[in-house]
Amino acid sequence: MGYFLTLLLCFFTSVFITPLVKRLAFTVGATDRPNQRKVHQKIMPRLGGLAIYIAFVAGVLFLDPDNAVEVPILLGSVIIIITGMLDDLIELSPKVKLAGQLLAAFVVVVFGGIQVEYINLPFGSQLHFGVLSIPLTILWIVGITNAINLIDGLDGLAAGVSAIALVTITWMAFLKGDLFVAGMSIILIGSILGFLVYNFHPAKIFMGDTGALFLGYMISVLSLLGFKNVTAISFIIPVIILGVPISDTFFAIIRRLLKRQPLSAPDKSHLHHCLLRLGYSHRQTVLIIYGVSALFGLIAVILSKAAAWVSLIILTIVVLALEVMAEKIGLVGHNYRPILRIVQGIRYVNGKMK
Repeated sequence: MGYFLTLLLCFFTSVFITPLVKRLAFTVGATDRPNQRKVHQKIMPRLGGLAIYIAFVAGVLFLDPDNAVEVPILLGSVIIIITGMLDDLIELSPKVKLAGQLLAAFVVVVFGGIQVEYINLPFGSQLHFGVLSIPLTILWIVGITNAINLIDGLDGLAAGVSAIALVTITWMAFLKGDLFVAGMSIILIGSILGFLVYNFHPAKIFMGDTGALFLGYMISVLSLLGFKNVTAISFIIPVIILGVPISDTFFAIIRRLLKRQPLSAPDKSHLHHCLLRLGYSHRQTVLIIYGVSALFGLIAVILSKAAAWVSLIILTIVVLALEVMAEKIGLVGHNYRPILRIVQGIRYVNGKMK
C-alpha cells in the first residue's frame, strides 16, 4: 500500500507541477525552436524535467527509502539537474555538459560506493575489474545518461521508454527483495507518468536535457544497484532492459564513424527518424518503440530465470534481430547491409543451383 500511495503522490504532484514549470520555461526563455533537424513545428517549452524531479523529491520524502547510498544518489541528481537546466537555458557546450555528467557519476561512485567490482564467470571463477572498477562504472553511468538523451526526439518517447525500463527494474528488484531499488523506481515511474499527461503526442512541453539527463542518470544508477557483482549472463540484463537507447546509441556511433563525423554530431538517422521515413505517424512511431522496449524488458526477465545455454541462444537471436532491423530501416545507412547481402547471396546461389 505504501508503494501504491507513493506512486499516486508522485503522479499527481507531477500532473500539478508540470503546467507551472511550463509557464516558468516560457518566462525564463527555456524554449526549443524548430529547425531542419527537429520534428516539432513551433516553439516549445523544454524545462519539463524539472517537474519530474520535483515529483521525485516529493516521493523520496514521502516514502523515505532509507539506504546508505541515498544521499550520494540525491547529491548526484542535484548536479545532473543543474547541468540539464543550464543546458535548457543557455545551451552548454558538449564538453561542459559532459563535465557535469562526469561529476555526478563521480559523486555517486566514490561517495556512494556504487561500483561493479567483479562478475561471476561460469565454472565458479570470477573476473575482477580491479583499478578499472571506478572508470568502468562511471563510463556506464555517463553512457546510459547520454543514451536516454539521444532518444529524446519525439513527443513522449524518452519518458515512455524510461518508464518501461523502470517497470522492468522494479519487477526484478521485488523478485530479488531489493526494496530500495524498487521504491526509487516506483517514485520515478509515478513522476514520469504524470509528466506524460502533457508530454505524449501532441506534446505541450518537452522534458529537455533537464529530464533526459536526470532519467538517464537515475536509470543507470538503479540498474547498477540491482545487478552489480553478478553472473556474466545477469550482467547483460541491464543492457537488455535498456536495449532501445543502447542499440540506438551504438548504431549512431557506427554511423558517424563510417561517415567520418564527430561522435557528438547531430543527425536525423536515429531509430525514430528511420521509422518516420518509413511512413509511420508520430504517434505510431512512439508506440512501436514502446512495444520494442517492453519486449526487451520481457527478454530481460526471461534471461534472469533461464539456464546459461538458453540465455546464450536468446542473446544471439536478439543481436542478429537488432542487426537485421538496423539494416532494414537504414539505421546505419542505406548502403550498410552486410547480413542482408549474405542472405541475398545465399538465395542467389541456391537459385542458380536449382
